[in-house]
Amino acid sequence: MAEVALITGSSRGIGLKIAKHLAQEGYQVVLNSRSPITDEVLSEFEGAEHPVVQKTGDISDFEKSKEMIDQVVDEFGKIDILINNAGITRDGLIMRMKEEDFDSVIATNLKGTFNMCRHVTQPMLKKKTGTIINLSSVVGVTGNAGQTNYAASKAGVIGLTKSLARELASRRITVNAIAPGYIETEMTEDLSDRVRKRMFDQIPLKRFGQAEEIAQTVDFLINNRYLTGQVIEVNGGLNI
Repeated sequence: MAEVALITGSSRGIGLKIAKHLAQEGYQVVLNSRSPITDEVLSEFEGAEHPVVQKTGDISDFEKSKEMIDQVVDEFGKIDILINNAGITRDGLIMRMKEEDFDSVIATNLKGTFNMCRHVTQPMLKKKTGTIINLSSVVGVTGNAGQTNYAASKAGVIGLTKSLARELASRRITVNAIAPGYIETEMTEDLSDRVRKRMFDQIPLKRFGQAEEIAQTVDFLINNRYLTGQVIEVNGGLNI
């Protein structure tokens, strides 16, 4: 039976690219988003070896996260790979940041990652193998003005990753994080030319990353069974 990979926040952007990459590689892909995924997006998986499945639910909800994990295990008997990609931003300087803007980012980006890791642990421990990949960010490593909430959430993901890797290593479950830099997505396309130029000028490789390059890094982490507790920075040299 094909390995089962659940990717949170996979209706667009990096998550969708990871899902498409894994589907092309022959994995049984399970998509996730807070609202039903459109037929247009689902049509992008036509021709995949295994029909994709979608599980709708908000990962910041502890019980809903458990329900989604349970549904996948009931349907396929296992989860081999969990990729925690779902995330939101609510940028602003801290002197003007609303409490709900901080709380909502932490709830999705950090607690959502905890929720999914918490509930996937039992089926993976039962199998005595598994792969967990958490999406952090370059700002979780370096910080960034105007993103205290986002940077805190993504730094927290790094701490969670390293601690969980220590807990699960004896059961052959690897836990790693990817910290992307500026990646070309729908979100970056909406930025002004001035902002894009400022971002571009900070990157030693002088280009934005592609979502496919994050998907390739996921592939590497899935296949390397001696790598755990690490943060792979995919940022064009932004944090040299």
